[in-house]
Amino acid sequence: MDLNSILAKLPYSAPFLFVDALIHVDAEGVVGTYTFDENLDFYRGHFNEKAITPGVILIETMAQIGLACLGIFLLNKDFIQGSSIALTSTEIQFLKPVYPKEKVTVISKKIYFRFGKLKCAVAMKNEAGQEVCKGILAGMITEEL
Repeated sequence: MDLNSILAKLPYSAPFLFVDALIHVDAEGVVGTYTFDENLDFYRGHFNEKAITPGVILIETMAQIGLACLGIFLLNKDFIQGSSIALTSTEIQFLKPVYPKEKVTVISKKIYFRFGKLKCAVAMKNEAGQEVCKGILAGMITEEL
């Protein structure tokens, strides 16, 4: 499955799509990037003096790249267009802030994929290669939410 076909199957669109590109994907994990546009609405009022990206958005970015893209790849032909991807659990440590205009790279490694549930160890790095957050995410791909 080519990387662009994975992106085309994501059930998200702007302004809630947090994947710019996939760099690598295989049965064991995925690497992808996203650059946070300074005009995204959530920056207004989130720390008035110096905007930072909300933690929930960082988690969503890691989930879209690290779970959704990997899940679509793993299911390959069994993935049904229009399926929903539901985050089921998170355990994330936030280490550094992410600012508007910053490009991040998400690295996800599969822990397991069985019975429709995918669990991954994920990390997000800034352009300097510093970890900004890391942890464990799990989710399920369902035909209905």
